[in-house]
Amino acid sequence: MGQGDGEQDGGAGSAARRAAAVRAAVRQGIVTAHRPVVGLLDVRGIREAAQALRAAFAETAAGTGAGTGAGTDVLHAFAVKAAPLVPVLRLLADEGLGAEVASPGELALARAAGVPPGRTVLDSPAKTTAELREALASGIAVNADSREELARLDVLLAGRPSASPIGLRVNPQVGGGTIGALSTATATSKFGVALRDEGARAWLLRAYAERPWLTRIHAHVGSQGCPLELMAAGVREIHGLAEEVNRARRAAGGGRQVDTIDVGGGLPVNFASDEATPTHADYARVLAAAVPGLFAGDYRLVTEFGRSLLAKSGTILARVEYTKSAGGRRIAVTHAGAQVAVRTVFAPEAWPLRVAVFDAEGRAKEADPLPQDVAGPCCFAGDLAAANRLLPRIDAGDHVALLDTGAYYFAHHYAYNTLPRPGVYGYAVHQQDAPPRESSRQGVRFATVRPPQTLDELVAESGGGAHAADLSALR
Repeated sequence: MGQGDGEQDGGAGSAARRAAAVRAAVRQGIVTAHRPVVGLLDVRGIREAAQALRAAFAETAAGTGAGTGAGTDVLHAFAVKAAPLVPVLRLLADEGLGAEVASPGELALARAAGVPPGRTVLDSPAKTTAELREALASGIAVNADSREELARLDVLLAGRPSASPIGLRVNPQVGGGTIGALSTATATSKFGVALRDEGARAWLLRAYAERPWLTRIHAHVGSQGCPLELMAAGVREIHGLAEEVNRARRAAGGGRQVDTIDVGGGLPVNFASDEATPTHADYARVLAAAVPGLFAGDYRLVTEFGRSLLAKSGTILARVEYTKSAGGRRIAVTHAGAQVAVRTVFAPEAWPLRVAVFDAEGRAKEADPLPQDVAGPCCFAGDLAAANRLLPRIDAGDHVALLDTGAYYFAHHYAYNTLPRPGVYGYAVHQQDAPPRESSRQGVRFATVRPPQTLDELVAESGGGAHAADLSALR
Protein backbone atom coordinates (compact mmCIF):
# COMPACT_ATOMS: atom_id res chain seq x y z
CA MET A 1 0.00 0.00 0.00
CA GLY A 2 1.14 3.54 -0.63
CA GLN A 3 1.93 6.36 1.74
CA GLY A 4 -1.09 7.77 3.48
CA ASP A 5 -2.33 11.23 4.32
CA GLY A 6 -0.56 13.32 6.92
CA GLU A 7 -2.22 13.42 10.33
CA GLN A 8 -1.85 15.66 13.33
CA ASP A 9 0.19 13.83 15.94
CA GLY A 10 -2.20 13.23 18.81
CA GLY A 11 0.40 11.31 20.86
CA ALA A 12 2.63 8.30 20.57
CA GLY A 13 0.25 5.79 22.15
CA SER A 14 -1.84 3.11 20.56
CA ALA A 15 -5.00 5.27 20.64
CA ALA A 16 -3.30 7.99 18.63
CA ARG A 17 -1.98 5.48 16.12
CA ARG A 18 -5.45 3.96 15.81
CA ALA A 19 -7.05 7.35 15.17
CA ALA A 20 -4.47 8.11 12.49
CA ALA A 21 -5.01 4.72 10.90
CA VAL A 22 -8.81 5.11 10.78
CA ARG A 23 -8.60 8.45 9.02
CA ALA A 24 -5.99 7.14 6.60
CA ALA A 25 -8.05 4.01 5.92
CA VAL A 26 -10.96 6.20 4.81
CA ARG A 27 -8.81 8.52 2.72
CA GLN A 28 -6.80 5.75 1.08
CA GLY A 29 -9.85 3.65 0.26
CA ILE A 30 -9.09 0.76 2.59
CA VAL A 31 -12.69 1.04 3.74
CA THR A 32 -15.24 2.17 1.14
CA ALA A 33 -18.89 1.81 0.20
CA HIS A 34 -17.89 -1.34 -1.72
CA ARG A 35 -15.65 -2.67 1.08
CA PRO A 36 -17.66 -1.49 4.08
CA VAL A 37 -15.93 -3.47 6.85
CA VAL A 38 -12.23 -4.17 7.43
CA GLY A 39 -9.89 -5.35 10.14
CA LEU A 40 -6.95 -3.14 11.12
CA LEU A 41 -3.85 -4.32 13.00
CA ASP A 42 -1.32 -2.04 14.68
CA VAL A 43 2.04 -3.57 13.77
CA ARG A 44 3.95 -1.53 16.31
CA GLY A 45 1.49 -2.56 19.02
CA ILE A 46 1.99 -6.24 18.20
CA ARG A 47 5.77 -5.89 18.28
CA GLU A 48 5.67 -4.05 21.59
CA ALA A 49 3.39 -6.67 23.15
CA ALA A 50 5.72 -9.50 22.09
CA GLN A 51 8.76 -7.64 23.37
CA ALA A 52 7.05 -6.87 26.68
CA LEU A 53 6.12 -10.54 27.15
CA ARG A 54 9.68 -11.71 26.62
CA ALA A 55 11.06 -9.01 28.89
CA ALA A 56 8.52 -9.77 31.63
CA PHE A 57 9.56 -13.39 32.03
CA ALA A 58 13.28 -12.67 31.57
CA GLU A 59 13.26 -9.93 34.20
CA THR A 60 11.23 -11.99 36.64
CA ALA A 61 13.61 -14.92 36.23
CA ALA A 62 16.62 -12.67 36.76
CA GLY A 63 15.04 -11.06 39.81
CA THR A 64 14.05 -14.19 41.72
CA GLY A 65 17.33 -14.17 43.64
CA ALA A 66 17.74 -17.89 43.02
CA GLY A 67 21.11 -17.41 41.41
CA THR A 68 20.35 -19.46 38.30
CA GLY A 69 17.11 -17.70 37.47
CA ALA A 70 18.67 -15.56 34.75
CA GLY A 71 19.33 -18.76 32.82
CA THR A 72 15.70 -19.87 32.71
CA ASP A 73 14.91 -20.91 29.14
CA VAL A 74 11.44 -19.78 28.03
CA LEU A 75 9.64 -20.52 24.77
CA HIS A 76 6.72 -18.19 24.22
CA ALA A 77 4.49 -20.11 21.79
CA PHE A 78 1.75 -17.89 20.41
CA ALA A 79 -1.69 -19.55 20.41
CA VAL A 80 -2.41 -19.64 16.67
CA LYS A 81 -6.17 -19.93 17.24
CA ALA A 82 -6.17 -16.33 18.48
CA ALA A 83 -5.09 -14.99 15.07
CA PRO A 84 -4.70 -17.64 12.35
CA LEU A 85 -3.10 -15.24 9.89
CA VAL A 86 0.24 -16.16 8.33
CA PRO A 87 1.71 -12.61 8.19
CA VAL A 88 0.87 -12.13 11.87
CA LEU A 89 2.52 -15.43 12.81
CA ARG A 90 5.57 -14.45 10.77
CA LEU A 91 5.73 -11.08 12.53
CA LEU A 92 5.58 -12.77 15.93
CA ALA A 93 8.23 -15.27 14.87
CA ASP A 94 10.46 -12.33 13.94
CA GLU A 95 9.98 -11.15 17.52
CA GLY A 96 11.20 -14.47 18.89
CA LEU A 97 7.91 -16.27 19.48
CA GLY A 98 7.00 -19.81 18.50
CA ALA A 99 3.57 -21.28 17.81
CA GLU A 100 1.07 -23.35 19.78
CA VAL A 101 -1.17 -25.25 17.37
CA ALA A 102 -4.29 -27.34 17.94
CA SER A 103 -5.18 -28.65 14.48
CA PRO A 104 -3.59 -29.62 11.16
CA GLY A 105 -4.74 -26.28 9.76
CA GLU A 106 -3.03 -24.28 12.49
CA LEU A 107 0.14 -26.32 12.01
CA ALA A 108 0.04 -25.61 8.28
CA LEU A 109 -0.24 -21.87 9.01
CA ALA A 110 2.68 -21.97 11.43
CA ARG A 111 4.80 -23.78 8.85
CA ALA A 112 3.84 -21.27 6.17
CA ALA A 113 4.96 -18.51 8.53
CA GLY A 114 8.36 -20.16 8.92
CA VAL A 115 7.99 -21.26 12.53
CA PRO A 116 10.44 -24.17 12.97
CA PRO A 117 9.31 -27.50 14.45
CA GLY A 118 11.49 -26.96 17.50
CA ARG A 119 9.48 -23.85 18.37
CA THR A 120 6.08 -25.45 17.76
CA VAL A 121 3.84 -27.11 20.36
CA LEU A 122 0.89 -29.36 19.42
CA ASP A 123 -2.07 -29.24 21.82
CA SER A 124 -5.51 -30.64 21.08
CA PRO A 125 -7.96 -32.95 22.84
CA ALA A 126 -8.67 -34.85 19.62
CA LYS A 127 -5.38 -35.56 17.84
CA THR A 128 -5.62 -38.27 15.22
CA THR A 129 -3.01 -40.97 14.79
CA ALA A 130 -1.92 -39.28 11.58
CA GLU A 131 -1.43 -35.93 13.36
CA LEU A 132 0.61 -37.57 16.10
CA ARG A 133 2.73 -39.50 13.62
CA GLU A 134 3.47 -36.33 11.64
CA ALA A 135 4.40 -34.38 14.77
CA LEU A 136 6.71 -37.12 16.01
CA ALA A 137 8.40 -37.35 12.62
CA SER A 138 8.93 -33.57 12.54
CA GLY A 139 10.25 -33.05 16.06
CA ILE A 140 7.25 -30.97 17.16
CA ALA A 141 6.52 -30.94 20.90
CA VAL A 142 3.37 -32.88 21.80
CA ASN A 143 1.23 -32.63 24.91
CA ALA A 144 -0.94 -35.72 25.27
CA ASP A 145 -4.41 -34.82 26.49
CA SER A 146 -5.67 -38.15 27.85
CA ARG A 147 -4.77 -41.64 28.98
CA GLU A 148 -6.01 -42.97 25.65
CA GLU A 149 -3.80 -40.60 23.69
CA LEU A 150 -0.82 -41.64 25.79
CA ALA A 151 -1.55 -45.28 24.92
CA ARG A 152 -1.63 -44.27 21.25
CA LEU A 153 1.79 -42.65 21.65
CA ASP A 154 3.08 -45.86 23.24
CA VAL A 155 2.28 -47.69 20.00
CA LEU A 156 3.73 -44.99 17.75
CA LEU A 157 6.98 -44.78 19.75
CA ALA A 158 7.52 -48.51 20.17
CA GLY A 159 11.00 -49.10 18.75
CA ARG A 160 10.90 -45.75 16.96
CA PRO A 161 12.40 -42.99 19.12
CA SER A 162 11.43 -39.41 18.28
CA ALA A 163 13.13 -36.07 18.73
CA SER A 164 9.79 -34.60 19.82
CA PRO A 165 9.57 -33.49 23.44
CA ILE A 166 6.46 -35.16 24.88
CA GLY A 167 4.38 -34.21 27.89
CA LEU A 168 1.02 -34.78 29.52
CA ARG A 169 -1.68 -32.17 29.90
CA VAL A 170 -2.85 -32.25 33.51
CA ASN A 171 -6.07 -30.66 34.72
CA PRO A 172 -5.19 -29.31 38.18
CA GLN A 173 -8.91 -28.93 38.98
CA VAL A 174 -8.41 -25.66 40.84
CA GLY A 175 -11.75 -24.19 39.75
CA GLY A 176 -13.16 -21.77 37.22
CA GLY A 177 -13.44 -18.06 36.58
CA THR A 178 -16.41 -15.89 35.66
CA ILE A 179 -16.77 -17.28 32.11
CA GLY A 180 -17.47 -20.98 32.33
CA ALA A 181 -16.79 -21.71 28.66
CA LEU A 182 -13.22 -20.45 29.05
CA SER A 183 -12.46 -22.09 32.39
CA THR A 184 -10.44 -25.22 31.63
CA ALA A 185 -9.42 -26.39 35.11
CA THR A 186 -12.83 -27.17 36.59
CA ALA A 187 -13.69 -30.51 38.17
CA THR A 188 -15.31 -31.76 34.94
CA SER A 189 -13.25 -29.98 32.26
CA LYS A 190 -12.89 -31.86 28.98
CA PHE A 191 -9.16 -31.09 28.90
CA GLY A 192 -6.29 -33.08 30.33
CA VAL A 193 -5.90 -35.81 32.93
CA ALA A 194 -7.86 -34.81 36.04
CA LEU A 195 -5.32 -34.56 38.85
CA ARG A 196 -7.71 -34.80 41.82
CA ASP A 197 -9.88 -37.67 40.63
CA GLU A 198 -9.57 -40.81 42.70
CA GLY A 199 -6.35 -42.64 41.87
CA ALA A 200 -5.30 -40.07 39.27
CA ARG A 201 -2.13 -38.84 40.97
CA ALA A 202 -0.87 -42.38 41.46
CA TRP A 203 -1.65 -43.16 37.83
CA LEU A 204 0.25 -40.09 36.67
CA LEU A 205 3.32 -40.95 38.74
CA ARG A 206 3.24 -44.48 37.36
CA ALA A 207 2.78 -43.20 33.78
CA TYR A 208 5.93 -41.08 34.08
CA ALA A 209 7.88 -43.85 35.81
CA GLU A 210 7.09 -46.24 32.97
CA ARG A 211 7.93 -43.75 30.20
CA PRO A 212 11.31 -42.02 30.51
CA TRP A 213 10.47 -40.12 27.31
CA LEU A 214 7.74 -38.17 29.15
CA THR A 215 9.71 -35.03 29.98
CA ARG A 216 7.07 -32.30 30.12
CA ILE A 217 3.98 -31.36 32.13
CA HIS A 218 1.36 -28.98 30.78
CA ALA A 219 -1.59 -27.19 32.36
CA HIS A 220 -3.91 -24.43 31.23
CA VAL A 221 -6.35 -23.05 33.79
CA GLY A 222 -8.33 -20.69 31.55
CA SER A 223 -8.28 -17.25 30.03
CA GLN A 224 -10.79 -14.39 30.06
CA GLY A 225 -12.52 -14.16 33.42
CA CYS A 226 -9.84 -16.10 35.30
CA PRO A 227 -7.89 -14.18 37.98
CA LEU A 228 -4.10 -14.40 37.96
CA GLU A 229 -4.08 -16.10 41.35
CA LEU A 230 -6.26 -18.92 40.05
CA MET A 231 -3.97 -19.50 37.08
CA ALA A 232 -0.93 -19.46 39.36
CA ALA A 233 -2.60 -22.00 41.64
CA GLY A 234 -2.89 -24.37 38.68
CA VAL A 235 0.79 -23.91 37.83
CA ARG A 236 1.70 -24.57 41.47
CA GLU A 237 -0.08 -27.92 41.27
CA ILE A 238 1.76 -29.11 38.17
CA HIS A 239 5.10 -27.81 39.46
CA GLY A 240 4.54 -29.91 42.58
CA LEU A 241 3.74 -32.92 40.39
CA ALA A 242 6.91 -32.37 38.35
CA GLU A 243 8.96 -32.24 41.54
CA GLU A 244 7.36 -35.49 42.70
CA VAL A 245 8.12 -37.22 39.41
CA ASN A 246 11.74 -36.09 39.57
CA ARG A 247 12.17 -37.18 43.19
CA ALA A 248 10.90 -40.63 42.26
CA ARG A 249 13.31 -40.80 39.31
CA ARG A 250 16.26 -39.81 41.48
CA ALA A 251 15.25 -42.36 44.12
CA ALA A 252 15.38 -45.00 41.39
CA GLY A 253 18.94 -43.98 40.54
CA GLY A 254 18.16 -41.76 37.58
CA GLY A 255 18.45 -38.07 36.86
CA ARG A 256 15.88 -35.36 36.33
CA GLN A 257 13.04 -36.59 34.10
CA VAL A 258 10.65 -33.66 33.76
CA ASP A 259 12.67 -30.77 32.41
CA THR A 260 9.93 -28.50 31.01
CA ILE A 261 6.76 -27.01 32.48
CA ASP A 262 4.20 -25.62 30.04
CA VAL A 263 2.12 -23.04 31.92
CA GLY A 264 -0.38 -22.53 29.10
CA GLY A 265 -1.64 -19.05 28.31
CA GLY A 266 -4.85 -17.20 28.89
CA LEU A 267 -4.00 -13.84 30.42
CA PRO A 268 -7.30 -11.89 30.70
CA VAL A 269 -7.67 -8.66 28.75
CA ASN A 270 -9.11 -5.34 29.90
CA PHE A 271 -11.84 -4.43 27.40
CA ALA A 272 -12.86 -1.26 29.27
CA SER A 273 -10.04 1.12 28.24
CA ASP A 274 -6.84 1.41 26.23
CA GLU A 275 -4.83 0.33 29.27
CA ALA A 276 -3.27 -3.11 28.92
CA THR A 277 -3.99 -4.67 32.28
CA PRO A 278 -3.10 -7.06 33.75
CA THR A 279 0.29 -7.18 32.11
CA HIS A 280 2.46 -10.19 31.42
CA ALA A 281 4.86 -8.74 33.99
CA ASP A 282 2.04 -8.78 36.55
CA TYR A 283 1.41 -12.44 35.81
CA ALA A 284 5.09 -13.36 35.93
CA ARG A 285 5.38 -11.75 39.38
CA VAL A 286 2.29 -13.63 40.62
CA LEU A 287 3.77 -16.88 39.30
CA ALA A 288 7.10 -16.23 40.97
CA ALA A 289 5.40 -15.54 44.30
CA ALA A 290 3.07 -18.55 44.10
CA VAL A 291 5.64 -21.01 42.71
CA PRO A 292 9.07 -19.89 43.96
CA GLY A 293 10.90 -22.69 42.17
CA LEU A 294 9.43 -21.98 38.76
CA PHE A 295 12.05 -19.41 37.74
CA ALA A 296 14.99 -21.01 39.54
CA GLY A 297 16.43 -22.37 36.31
CA ASP A 298 15.58 -26.01 37.07
CA TYR A 299 12.89 -26.15 34.39
CA ARG A 300 12.49 -24.82 30.91
CA LEU A 301 9.20 -22.94 30.57
CA VAL A 302 6.64 -22.74 27.77
CA THR A 303 3.85 -20.18 27.56
CA GLU A 304 0.91 -20.13 25.14
CA PHE A 305 -0.53 -16.63 25.21
CA GLY A 306 -2.87 -15.46 22.47
CA ARG A 307 -5.55 -12.87 23.20
CA SER A 308 -3.38 -10.84 25.57
CA LEU A 309 -0.76 -10.33 22.86
CA LEU A 310 -3.03 -9.11 20.06
CA ALA A 311 -6.37 -7.85 21.38
CA LYS A 312 -5.29 -4.26 21.98
CA SER A 313 -3.73 -3.97 18.53
CA GLY A 314 -6.87 -4.73 16.53
CA THR A 315 -9.78 -2.62 15.31
CA ILE A 316 -12.82 -3.56 13.23
CA LEU A 317 -13.83 -0.54 11.15
CA ALA A 318 -17.22 -0.43 9.42
CA ARG A 319 -19.29 2.09 7.47
CA VAL A 320 -22.71 3.04 8.76
CA GLU A 321 -25.15 2.19 6.00
CA TYR A 322 -28.37 3.56 7.54
CA THR A 323 -29.71 5.07 10.74
CA LYS A 324 -33.24 4.73 12.05
CA SER A 325 -35.16 4.85 15.31
CA ALA A 326 -37.44 2.39 17.06
CA GLY A 327 -39.15 2.86 20.39
CA GLY A 328 -37.45 6.19 20.78
CA ARG A 329 -33.94 4.79 20.41
CA ARG A 330 -31.57 5.49 17.52
CA ILE A 331 -30.15 2.51 15.66
CA ALA A 332 -27.05 2.61 13.49
CA VAL A 333 -27.11 -0.18 10.92
CA THR A 334 -23.50 -1.10 10.14
CA HIS A 335 -21.56 -3.85 8.42
CA ALA A 336 -19.97 -5.13 11.67
CA GLY A 337 -22.11 -7.70 13.43
CA ALA A 338 -22.10 -11.36 14.34
CA GLN A 339 -20.04 -12.33 11.31
CA VAL A 340 -16.99 -10.56 12.81
CA ALA A 341 -17.96 -10.24 16.49
CA VAL A 342 -19.81 -13.46 17.21
CA ARG A 343 -18.84 -13.67 20.88
CA THR A 344 -19.92 -10.11 21.58
CA VAL A 345 -23.24 -10.52 19.78
CA PHE A 346 -24.18 -13.80 21.45
CA ALA A 347 -22.62 -13.18 24.89
CA PRO A 348 -22.50 -9.38 25.31
CA GLU A 349 -22.24 -9.50 29.10
CA ALA A 350 -19.04 -11.55 28.92
CA TRP A 351 -17.58 -9.87 25.82
CA PRO A 352 -18.56 -6.18 25.72
CA LEU A 353 -16.58 -4.14 23.23
CA ARG A 354 -15.82 -0.44 23.26
CA VAL A 355 -17.18 1.46 20.27
CA ALA A 356 -15.63 4.58 18.78
CA VAL A 357 -17.46 6.78 16.27
CA PHE A 358 -15.83 8.55 13.31
CA ASP A 359 -17.38 10.76 10.67
CA ALA A 360 -17.47 10.16 6.94
CA GLU A 361 -13.89 11.49 6.63
CA GLY A 362 -12.60 9.26 9.41
CA ARG A 363 -12.38 12.00 12.04
CA ALA A 364 -13.39 11.17 15.62
CA LYS A 365 -16.83 12.42 16.64
CA GLU A 366 -17.05 13.90 20.12
CA ALA A 367 -20.57 15.33 20.35
CA ASP A 368 -22.67 14.88 23.48
CA PRO A 369 -23.50 11.17 23.73
CA LEU A 370 -26.98 9.74 23.44
CA PRO A 371 -28.22 6.15 23.80
CA GLN A 372 -27.95 4.20 20.56
CA ASP A 373 -27.79 0.64 19.26
CA VAL A 374 -24.99 -0.39 16.92
CA ALA A 375 -26.52 -3.10 14.74
CA GLY A 376 -24.85 -5.48 12.32
CA PRO A 377 -25.97 -6.73 8.89
CA CYS A 378 -27.14 -10.22 9.89
CA CYS A 379 -30.80 -11.11 9.62
CA PHE A 380 -31.68 -11.76 13.23
CA ALA A 381 -32.83 -9.28 15.85
CA GLY A 382 -30.00 -9.90 18.29
CA ASP A 383 -27.25 -8.90 15.84
CA LEU A 384 -26.07 -5.96 17.94
CA ALA A 385 -22.44 -5.05 18.60
CA ALA A 386 -23.65 -2.60 21.27
CA ALA A 387 -27.10 -2.01 22.78
CA ASN A 388 -28.36 1.19 24.39
CA ARG A 389 -24.79 2.52 24.42
CA LEU A 390 -24.06 6.21 25.07
CA LEU A 391 -22.22 7.37 21.94
CA PRO A 392 -21.88 10.52 19.86
CA ARG A 393 -24.76 10.77 17.39
CA ILE A 394 -24.15 8.32 14.56
CA ASP A 395 -25.27 9.26 11.06
CA ALA A 396 -25.37 7.38 7.77
CA GLY A 397 -21.96 7.49 6.11
CA ASP A 398 -20.11 7.64 9.43
CA HIS A 399 -17.82 4.87 10.60
CA VAL A 400 -17.88 2.83 13.78
CA ALA A 401 -14.86 1.09 15.22
CA LEU A 402 -15.03 -1.96 17.47
CA LEU A 403 -11.92 -1.75 19.65
CA ASP A 404 -9.64 -4.40 21.18
CA THR A 405 -10.54 -6.88 18.43
CA GLY A 406 -7.07 -8.02 17.40
CA ALA A 407 -7.68 -11.58 18.64
CA TYR A 408 -10.62 -13.93 18.05
CA TYR A 409 -12.62 -11.38 16.03
CA PHE A 410 -11.97 -10.58 12.37
CA ALA A 411 -9.84 -13.72 12.00
CA HIS A 412 -12.76 -15.97 13.04
CA HIS A 413 -15.55 -15.35 10.60
CA TYR A 414 -19.11 -16.50 11.25
CA ALA A 415 -20.63 -17.15 7.83
CA TYR A 416 -24.21 -16.15 8.67
CA ASN A 417 -26.09 -14.83 5.60
CA THR A 418 -23.09 -15.87 3.46
CA LEU A 419 -21.36 -12.58 4.18
CA PRO A 420 -17.84 -12.52 2.73
CA ARG A 421 -14.84 -12.38 5.04
CA PRO A 422 -13.48 -8.84 5.32
CA GLY A 423 -9.97 -7.85 4.43
CA VAL A 424 -7.40 -7.46 7.19
CA TYR A 425 -4.66 -4.83 6.97
CA GLY A 426 -1.63 -4.11 9.08
CA TYR A 427 -0.68 -0.47 9.56
CA ALA A 428 2.31 1.54 10.68
CA VAL A 429 2.26 5.21 11.61
CA HIS A 430 5.37 7.26 10.90
CA GLN A 431 6.31 10.82 11.72
CA GLN A 432 6.84 13.01 8.66
CA ASP A 433 8.88 16.15 8.38
CA ALA A 434 6.71 19.26 8.38
CA PRO A 435 7.39 22.74 6.95
CA PRO A 436 8.44 25.46 9.40
CA ARG A 437 5.67 26.75 11.68
CA GLU A 438 3.47 23.72 10.90
CA SER A 439 2.60 20.87 13.22
CA SER A 440 4.33 17.54 12.83
CA ARG A 441 2.41 15.08 10.70
CA GLN A 442 1.88 11.33 10.69
CA GLY A 443 2.03 9.16 7.61
CA VAL A 444 0.20 5.84 7.64
CA ARG A 445 1.19 2.85 5.55
CA PHE A 446 -0.96 -0.23 5.12
CA ALA A 447 -0.06 -3.78 4.11
CA THR A 448 -2.58 -6.49 3.24
CA VAL A 449 -2.64 -9.31 5.79
CA ARG A 450 -5.60 -11.09 4.23
CA PRO A 451 -7.42 -9.78 1.16
CA PRO A 452 -11.21 -9.46 1.30
CA GLN A 453 -13.03 -12.57 0.16
CA THR A 454 -14.48 -12.26 -3.32
CA LEU A 455 -17.94 -13.47 -4.27
CA ASP A 456 -16.39 -15.97 -6.67
CA GLU A 457 -14.33 -17.41 -3.79
CA LEU A 458 -17.42 -17.54 -1.63
CA VAL A 459 -19.40 -19.39 -4.29
CA ALA A 460 -16.59 -21.91 -4.79
CA GLU A 461 -16.32 -22.46 -1.04
CA SER A 462 -20.06 -23.17 -0.95
CA GLY A 463 -19.91 -26.00 -3.47
CA GLY A 464 -20.14 -23.97 -6.65
CA GLY A 465 -16.69 -24.90 -7.94
CA ALA A 466 -15.88 -26.74 -11.14
CA HIS A 467 -15.71 -30.12 -9.38
CA ALA A 468 -18.89 -29.76 -7.36
CA ALA A 469 -21.32 -32.68 -7.53
CA ASP A 470 -24.48 -32.55 -9.59
CA LEU A 471 -27.02 -33.76 -7.04
CA SER A 472 -29.70 -34.09 -9.71
CA ALA A 473 -27.75 -37.06 -11.08
CA LEU A 474 -28.36 -39.01 -7.87
CA ARG A 475 -31.36 -41.33 -7.91
